[in-house]
Amino acid sequence: MDRHKGRAGRIRIGVGGWTYEPWRGSFYPEGLAQRRELEHASRALTSIEINGTYYGAQKPESFRKWHDETPGDFVFSLKAPRYATNRKVLADAGESVARFLSGGLMLLGDKLGPINWQFMPTKTFDPKDFEAFLKLLPTVAEGRALRHVVEVRHDSFRNPDFLAMLREHGVAAVIAADGKFPQIADPTAPFVYARIMGTSPDEPLGYSPAALDLWAKRARTWAAGGLPEGLDYVGANTASGPRDVYLYVISGHKARNPQAAMALIDRLR
Repeated sequence: MDRHKGRAGRIRIGVGGWTYEPWRGSFYPEGLAQRRELEHASRALTSIEINGTYYGAQKPESFRKWHDETPGDFVFSLKAPRYATNRKVLADAGESVARFLSGGLMLLGDKLGPINWQFMPTKTFDPKDFEAFLKLLPTVAEGRALRHVVEVRHDSFRNPDFLAMLREHGVAAVIAADGKFPQIADPTAPFVYARIMGTSPDEPLGYSPAALDLWAKRARTWAAGGLPEGLDYVGANTASGPRDVYLYVISGHKARNPQAAMALIDRLR
């Protein structure tokens, strides 16, 4: 008997950040106090990728505040600091990784989702050094299981050896879509992390209805353990067990991203 039959992973849909002036009056109601924008966004979406952590350390009090202002089933993903990834020798990033993980993240509690380690588009695949970096990423911190995803943006990572390395460490690769970066759609972890970057000012919901239907279908396929059609895979893959899905509408025409995310949530209800 298939123990996965009838089950599926949890699908979460969101955007990057929540402070963006053009969203005021379109996504945020006119007159909404800025201090209440996260409260509003977290009730319209099911996840948000925090971008501020990429640029600098956040106060522990901020993580606690973000936890308290959002619903119980809401989840944040976090971009890891650039100081850990924007370096020539990744094996030397241990201190930056440790400082980030001990800087208050765990105050998010069950609302802590995947950590996205984003690399510069010029960073190429050096197998020995990249494996040394993966070994720096703990699977548990302060008693809490961690999920890691790497956002690599150079064609050299479209390599079966890279995928094997990720599978060994249980780390996902960001599935970049509808943008300029290479796509690696192969699943390598118990979850999928997609960043779709194709919203347009010509579409009221950011994407056309057909494109929204397609992304909703892909999210369901991932959650069920399947492999969506029409994506760019590197190696041979087989369907497996259900996976949690984190899908963020990022970049593109940013002013429309919340509308696209909400439209996807509507289609997945």
